Amino acid sequence: MTSVPEAVTAGSTDPAGPGEQEARQAPGGPQSWSGLTSLQVLRQLDSGPRGLVEAEAGERLARFGENTVPPWRTVSWPRRLGGSLRDPFTAVLLCLGLVSAAVSAWGTAGVILSLVVVSCVLRAGGERRADRSVAELRKLVATTATVLRRTAEDGAPRSRELPVTELVPGDVIRLAPGDLVPADVRLLRASGLTVHQAPLTGESAPVAKHPVDVPEPEGGPFDQPQLCFQGSSVASGSGTAVVVRTGAHTRFAATRTGPGRRAASAFDQSVHGISWVLIRFMLLTPPLVLMANAALRGRGFETLPFAVAVAVGLTPEMLPVIVTTTLARGASLLARDHRVIVKRLPALHDLGAVDVLCLDKTGTLTQDRPVLHRALDAWGRPDTEVLRWAGVNAWWTLQLADLPAPDALDEAILDAVGEDAPSAYEGVAALPFDPVRRLSTAVVRRPGRLGLHTMVVKGAVEAVIERCALAEDERARLLALAAREAHGGLRLLAVATAERPARSRAFTTADERGLTLLGFVALRDTLAPTAADALEVFADRGVAVKILTGDHPGTAARACRDLGLDPGAVLCADTIEGVTDDELADLARRTTVFARCAPEHKARIISALRAGGHTTGFLGDGVNDLPALRAADVGICPRDAVDVARESADVVLAEKDLTAIAHAITSGRHSSVNIATYLRITLSSNLGNVIAMLATGLMLPFLPMLPSQILVQNLCFDAAQLAFAFDRLHPSALRRPTVLQPRRILRFITGFGLLGAAADLATFGVLAFALHDAGGTGGTGEAAFHAGWFTENLLTQALVMLLLRTGRRPAPGAPVSPVRRAAAGLAVIGILLPLSPLGPLLGMTALPPLYYPLLGAVLALYTVALRINRSRYEKAGTGR
Repeated sequence: MTSVPEAVTAGSTDPAGPGEQEARQAPGGPQSWSGLTSLQVLRQLDSGPRGLVEAEAGERLARFGENTVPPWRTVSWPRRLGGSLRDPFTAVLLCLGLVSAAVSAWGTAGVILSLVVVSCVLRAGGERRADRSVAELRKLVATTATVLRRTAEDGAPRSRELPVTELVPGDVIRLAPGDLVPADVRLLRASGLTVHQAPLTGESAPVAKHPVDVPEPEGGPFDQPQLCFQGSSVASGSGTAVVVRTGAHTRFAATRTGPGRRAASAFDQSVHGISWVLIRFMLLTPPLVLMANAALRGRGFETLPFAVAVAVGLTPEMLPVIVTTTLARGASLLARDHRVIVKRLPALHDLGAVDVLCLDKTGTLTQDRPVLHRALDAWGRPDTEVLRWAGVNAWWTLQLADLPAPDALDEAILDAVGEDAPSAYEGVAALPFDPVRRLSTAVVRRPGRLGLHTMVVKGAVEAVIERCALAEDERARLLALAAREAHGGLRLLAVATAERPARSRAFTTADERGLTLLGFVALRDTLAPTAADALEVFADRGVAVKILTGDHPGTAARACRDLGLDPGAVLCADTIEGVTDDELADLARRTTVFARCAPEHKARIISALRAGGHTTGFLGDGVNDLPALRAADVGICPRDAVDVARESADVVLAEKDLTAIAHAITSGRHSSVNIATYLRITLSSNLGNVIAMLATGLMLPFLPMLPSQILVQNLCFDAAQLAFAFDRLHPSALRRPTVLQPRRILRFITGFGLLGAAADLATFGVLAFALHDAGGTGGTGEAAFHAGWFTENLLTQALVMLLLRTGRRPAPGAPVSPVRRAAAGLAVIGILLPLSPLGPLLGMTALPPLYYPLLGAVLALYTVALRINRSRYEKAGTGR
């Protein structure tokens, strides 16, 4: 056990950062910790190695508050509903509903406002259910801590188990293996202490912690050996520390102050782009209709209901309902079948649009445990003897040093060597691993070697070679050999021995001299069992994988190669600090592996990818991943991620498994394809109908369709299109990212809308011929015209639903598509409604028999034209 004074770091190494100076919790107000030794820190905190007096601790608890992280505020129902109204289409529908009510079009107003309410409730309910699901995944943090307290100033300190909520700045606590660090602390003493910082940094390997004489100005706060932070846990060793920050002032809590303003996601950008183009059309339509009818037909404000109905006819009224239903259904299936929770419904569309997935290496491509690769002698040749002695060191260090469990590296060595070889020796003494000297030593008695003890040393290559009796050139050769192995992605431990005369006095670190190097033990990361298959799926689906890791470049590159992913030229993150954003966007596009990444590097790389036109997903699980989670279009984290990461993420996985992400991307594409299909079909059909109605309205002495007829037609078409939320797609439709690109969709709806308008105008000619031949005049002719056009509109819309939907080929063995059923029902309504008793009520009458074969000819030509244009559209590469 050693005690070394040290200084708390400042500037870039200050765990609070310059923006949190006011949050310092030393008594008396804000303090500057720069350059202070341990003793000075204790004085600033008005504390000492024996801990606080109970009365003083109580006063500080009242002053600073309980040591609890502020809860993340949940969103109330009114705020959720208000957020749903910010959707552009929902807002426009609300305005059109109010206008319809103002002109006494109560039926239209009722239907539109009902759609608005249903859409808002569905979206708010889905997000609320997702929040409840995530809340069930929360894990408890440390509940108690071992604290030194005194009953009086001159009293002896006593160790007490106290709830962590009662910790205050200045408390002296003890850390033992398995403990969770309950606050931000400064080490006073330590022995073999290693800490898991994965919740904070995402790196699974434990980090050595110990007091230091002089603070290092370089590196971030997590690199400082004398600092431990709330949220980390003790892997091995023990220590005594003083609490410097609690509650809302810890570094862990600082990340929870709010997620910050997030850039618009791919879904937001695409839907808003389409929305505002259509909104302009809808705002221009009513005044254009009124002016044209007033100028050419002398009609006044009596055509206002018709103008509003035309604007409603151009609107994809069901878009909010279709989008919410489709995404909610996809999210529900993901949660049920793959245990993937989508917290923010639009994130499911963004998943479908992801073409770059960024992730760390550890826990995704590799597991959190190493495995033996090979053992080498001092010349790089395979040598099982080196492995045997490494096993002896690992086994007897574990047994004699009273360690709770072997660390990951020793466990891999023991798994490879077995228990028989080490147990053939008799253990004498052990010096456990120390983060300062970076090695461990076991002393054993070999059979038949009376009077001699064998010292077996294993540890970091540089530390072991430094203690060997070697010439300078030999030392350089061995270091070069080790560097080559490390560059190949292997973790290297050196193994050395020395013979010492048997003795009764204890062995010390001073005996670790004059060693004979036996060789090296090389270990590699264990590959995740599903990673290779998942990477193949990503490649097949057009998703590029980028590795953003804090690991050694060689380690990251080796894991990629072992999984069949070409790492290319690995780029260390520090090289990007001097490049511009445009240069970084080009580098990010060409680079697969970024090593030595700090949190700010990950966020900047993802932002550069987004600026380059990519839709990005990021998988992270630590506090250090928060900037990247927020920078990505879709933030993804596993269930066991740190609490604040789960709250910031859009998608939560039950396990850190890449196959679950592959399923989520497929589900997102399924939802996105159905939404895009709905948009293309409804907008092209609506645009064609509006163009035809405006043209014929100026040619006819009466309105081409009554407002009530337009409303009923829209209701029938909208109800049929709900089937798109449940459509089953052929797997070929899911092989590339799906993005709602406004330009492509507008190009589609313009081309097919004009084609639909031509079919409508052709029907106008058919109606004129059929009604003239049947002698329809006056009111009878007007009602028959309305009936004929009503029938033709629904039949053409049914054709469009069948011929223009994505993934028209059914999957093998799939039942009849719900879209086919809906289209058939729409066609039946179009034919029978004018003939039913409801026809006269809606201002329609029976049509002459001649009309139907002529309409059949028009529909046949329209079908051929649709197929030809669809083929051209697909060959031009402008689909979806």
